[in-house]
Formats: sequence, C-alpha cells, structure tokens
Amino acid sequence: MKALFNEEAETHGITVRVSVSYLPEQSEPGRGRWFWAYHIRIENHSPVTVQLLTRHWVITDGRGARHSVEGEGVVGEQPLIAPGGSFDYVSGCPLATPAGNMQGTYRMIAEDGATFDVAIPKFALLAPAVAG
Repeated sequence: MKALFNEEAETHGITVRVSVSYLPEQSEPGRGRWFWAYHIRIENHSPVTVQLLTRHWVITDGRGARHSVEGEGVVGEQPLIAPGGSFDYVSGCPLATPAGNMQGTYRMIAEDGATFDVAIPKFALLAPAVAG
C-alpha cells in the first residue's frame, strides 16, 4: 500500500515526507490518551551519501504544552542513505489531548564529515471528531 504523504520539507537536498494516522485501537479518550502513528520517508537527492545521526522532536499538545525529545538515530538505526536512495520508518506518538502537532530536525553527516540539520516538517495530530 502506497503511503499518502501529507507534509514535506527539503534541506540541503534531503527531503523528509510525513504521513500520519490516528490509531483508535490504541487510544483511550475516556482516560485522556490519544495515539497516532507517523510514517517518515527520508529521500537523498544530494550528490553524496549521508547518515542520520540524531533526532530532535518538538511535540505540542492541544493545550500548548511543548515536549522536546532528543536521541540517537531513529527506530534504533542510524541509516546510511546513498544519493537517490531513501529510508522509511514508522513510529508513534501519544498525547493527553485529541489534537497537537510535531516538528523537528535530523542531524546528518555527509561522507566528507560535514554535519548539518535537516528539517522535519510540522504535521498535525488530529483525532476524528466523535459525535456525542
């Protein structure tokens, strides 16, 4: 099944595409928990191989509370992405509100040793409205 990417950003020839899905089976609105899965595709349109070293996320809930998350790699990997290549992964995010957003950066290193940040586009986390 082909992912429908809702948001994208390009930095230094690296394109980051995002698609997000609300997961009702993992959410418990009655207990103040909503959960989303997001699919990221990182495409290398530059002429050099790059490696993803770290991630930095800023997650904002519906009340405006911001949480910063930093760590090495993504889903336990620090992928090498050759020119013309891509890397896909899926992860998840819980919130205590039915809406919010995420955005951030990946720190990359090019084969010449230069490091640079790549933008992760801001994307919405929205639970469907529930008829009451």
